[in-house]
Amino acid sequence: MTLTMGFVDHYAILRVPSTASDEQIREAYRLAARRFHPDANKAPGAAVVFKDINTAYQVLSDPAKRAAYDANWQKRATDTPGLVVEPVFSRRKVRKLDEPQLLYVLLNIQPTLKTTTAPDAPLNLSLVVDHSTSMQGPRLQNLKAAVHNIIGECDEKDILSVVTFSDNAEVLIPAQHPTDPREMKARISTIRADGATAIFSGLKAGLAQVERNRHSRYVNHIILITDGRTYGDEDDCLRLAGRAREAGIGISAMGIGEDWNDRFLDALAAQTGGASAYISSPEAVTTFLQQRVRSLATAYAERVQITVAPAANVKLVSTARVSPNPMMLDADIQPIPLGSVDGLAATRLMLQFHLMTGAAEPGEFFVGRVDVSGEVLGSKYRSERLVLDLTVEVQNELPEQEEPPQTLLDALTRLTMYRLQSRAREALERGDITEATRKLEYLATRLFENGAEELGKSALHEARRVAHTRRLSDEGAKQLKYGTRALWPFLGDSNG
Repeated sequence: MTLTMGFVDHYAILRVPSTASDEQIREAYRLAARRFHPDANKAPGAAVVFKDINTAYQVLSDPAKRAAYDANWQKRATDTPGLVVEPVFSRRKVRKLDEPQLLYVLLNIQPTLKTTTAPDAPLNLSLVVDHSTSMQGPRLQNLKAAVHNIIGECDEKDILSVVTFSDNAEVLIPAQHPTDPREMKARISTIRADGATAIFSGLKAGLAQVERNRHSRYVNHIILITDGRTYGDEDDCLRLAGRAREAGIGISAMGIGEDWNDRFLDALAAQTGGASAYISSPEAVTTFLQQRVRSLATAYAERVQITVAPAANVKLVSTARVSPNPMMLDADIQPIPLGSVDGLAATRLMLQFHLMTGAAEPGEFFVGRVDVSGEVLGSKYRSERLVLDLTVEVQNELPEQEEPPQTLLDALTRLTMYRLQSRAREALERGDITEATRKLEYLATRLFENGAEELGKSALHEARRVAHTRRLSDEGAKQLKYGTRALWPFLGDSNG
């Protein structure tokens, strides 16, 4: 079952005022069709956008349907939006050229100041905990202590379940309000380490617990905590994450130590807009788990997703969530799930485009459309839909040099460092030891320049290791990946 987004502003989708004439609506539809029809635009997001455009036109071009729609639209038109999307461009003017030009757009998605209130949406949370043999000792002891803390911090309106898994899954605490935290903690204390790691069985049981109480007014979420690799069921896990996404349920994943598959856990979390994290020591489990649960508890909007539809002469090169929970996003999955928008901080996305302006006339150049939807939680629950068209100006001559906004530059600096470690791993997988070493050495230099001294030392150590052994250490690979990713949220104060 897909959670619907409720009221849709057809006028905003066609980019016309509510007073638009029939001819203006037809002209707006023709322009939108030229931009987004699948025959003219093969980008994945274009097909999603055009489907909404077609629906909007079918309603607004029919007098009876438009009259019925307008009666409802008038009630919503006076509502103050709960969310706002603000773009920051690397430049606003580009030259008419026959070769691709790079454009970055930093999107800030956040509550409007007038409607921001203390978040009060309850959690419907399942903790899915690995208790395989490799978890024995400090890892399991610290994990049990961390779950004890979460039980103690849950509000009575929250719903919590705990699933343990090794070879098979067990629902240790069925989904319930934490009215008897002492009994729940006693059950957690009985967990013992044994068996292998079968993540799918744990996720399946956790999803079933969340689905029992799934509701649009809840933050419905699963947190997976594991220290090992699952064998033979990764594809099943990813398909299950797709089901969770359709149901409006998020999945976050935390890996303890060095033996788990970081690409798998990243993909699992990205399917639903969740977060993935590297826990380097057993002692850090409590901090990571508390931070993730608290961030869910301060959600202002949930089940947020974004569709990015570039123009036919524009290519969307990459999409990254800069903060919170930094992660590269798969733009082939449209709409792209973002999960929650925090009530206390903005969600920031970095879009990278290649513009082909050779055939463009001087003047306004359409880059693409961004469509953000989500559900504002709490006592003022309602769905939100925001449509934003991105444009720059094309000039015949070379434009005056523009200084990119500092906020965007800071984000790009950190994104570049993350990409360096990623490209070093790719070079190593190709067997190009020289290139991998060079990328790691350059990464170390950039990290030192930006004050990340300990991470810079790790990059330099791994560069030397690669040169001598032709491989990264498991610990070093994860330190560099999640360490450079953790730098992303620390942006400057400039608003651009």
